[in-house]
Amino acid sequence: MDKDHIETIRVRAISVGFAVLALGVFKPFGLGAWGWETYAHLLLIWVLGFGVCFLTEVILRFIAKMPRSYEQGVDYIIRRNLWFQLINTPLVSLMICLYRHFVLSDRVPNNQLSWSNYFETLAIIAFISFAIGLYWRFKFRSRYLATELEETRQLNEQLKAVQAQAESKVQSLEAAMNQPKEALDEQPSDSLTLSGTTSEKIALNINDLLFIETVGNYVKVCHLRNGQVRTDMLRATSKQMEDDLHSYPMIVRCHRAFLVNLAQVEQIVSKSGSMQLIIKHSHDNIPVSRSNVSQIKEVIKNI
Repeated sequence: MDKDHIETIRVRAISVGFAVLALGVFKPFGLGAWGWETYAHLLLIWVLGFGVCFLTEVILRFIAKMPRSYEQGVDYIIRRNLWFQLINTPLVSLMICLYRHFVLSDRVPNNQLSWSNYFETLAIIAFISFAIGLYWRFKFRSRYLATELEETRQLNEQLKAVQAQAESKVQSLEAAMNQPKEALDEQPSDSLTLSGTTSEKIALNINDLLFIETVGNYVKVCHLRNGQVRTDMLRATSKQMEDDLHSYPMIVRCHRAFLVNLAQVEQIVSKSGSMQLIIKHSHDNIPVSRSNVSQIKEVIKNI
């Protein structure tokens, strides 16, 4: 059993222990009527709750296809923990309702299985689960921050390597001008013309494109012209620009409103769980939405 699995077992055991402790302090569901036997019931609830946690882990791993993997980054772990709580809380509530019905209803008739009892249990367990989630988020915050910084550092190193490959490709394309025409036809052209729904067109070198931003019914094309940053407007959609540039793997969507040229990204920065791309020359900070973070990482790693 590796270290990650051991830590998962420890975290789940402590979390269920916190939940059972809260039940022992406030004694809902008529637990106070059982006297000393309350502690035996709490121990059984801990065992059952621990089992439900592993059932949730199985659901996440094999049904939701979300295995526990710290290699996929901090955002993935946070998102997975959220899904764990969303799945686990109703399951634990159902387990406790069944326990109330079959075990605790002898002395407390109100423990019979019903929708009202389920929603009552769900509200209590959801509050406890929220408090436990806050505890672990605070507990692991420093680790998450350290992991996030390390992940960002590795992404920046990979980005530099990708940019070096892109520059090498540009040099090889320049050298390819001496090759036969058939060889040149296999190489994508560096120059392209972007056009919108009107007669306006923008001719540029793909290596000079910085980013494209959606502004209402227009797109703002930020690019270099004779070494100077220039912005031109086209009446077009972001999707149209994305389709026109699909053959250039360095041009990726990082946000609903932005397409960015990774070859022109100076640095990737992470702040409080969010990611931003600092663009060369213009030094604009381009946001990366949570839904596009994994795509950016995938492109950087696979190019």
